[in-house]
Amino acid sequence: MGCSKIYRLTPSGKEIIIHNMNKIKKTIQLDIHPNQLRQFQAVMTNLFKCCQERMQYQSNKFNLPDAEMRCLMLFEADKYLTPKNIAAKMNVVKSRITKIIDGLVKRGIIKKTKDPGDSRVTLLSLTLQGKNKLKEILEFNNCLHREVLIAMGPEQRRIILTSLDMLKNAMDSAKGLIIHGTEVPG
Repeated sequence: MGCSKIYRLTPSGKEIIIHNMNKIKKTIQLDIHPNQLRQFQAVMTNLFKCCQERMQYQSNKFNLPDAEMRCLMLFEADKYLTPKNIAAKMNVVKSRITKIIDGLVKRGIIKKTKDPGDSRVTLLSLTLQGKNKLKEILEFNNCLHREVLIAMGPEQRRIILTSLDMLKNAMDSAKGLIIHGTEVPG
């Protein structure tokens, strides 16, 4: 069992780390300049906005609401999903998933079948129309992402991909603080 940590930002700009299990207090100096913090926040806000605009464009282009499109994209990795799987992967409640699934069924994109091993479980899979729609969306995404990468030179691509991977790991770490109920500075 690991130690849980509590983080607190002090007015002096120092962060206090308190380990609950072994009652150790440690103070470290934050070396993040306020301008770096503002720049990071602005970049993240702009990236998020850009992604939202792309998703809206995609929803219009493929005539699918955003939630239905995100649900459809889950079938790229799995041939069969259950409503419970989808709810967990999309991080939404089961009642919302029911509405999303019903919309995809009405559009002829997914079909429901009973699990042969347990008739209480509904298995969801793509119809031929759903497979074709998913293929179109994936081709569009590949083309768009290729254009973004082409705008950079090979060394820039290597650096940005490495940096984005580091960013994702740092964000996962910060998300872990929230998920595990650890207090976040601020």
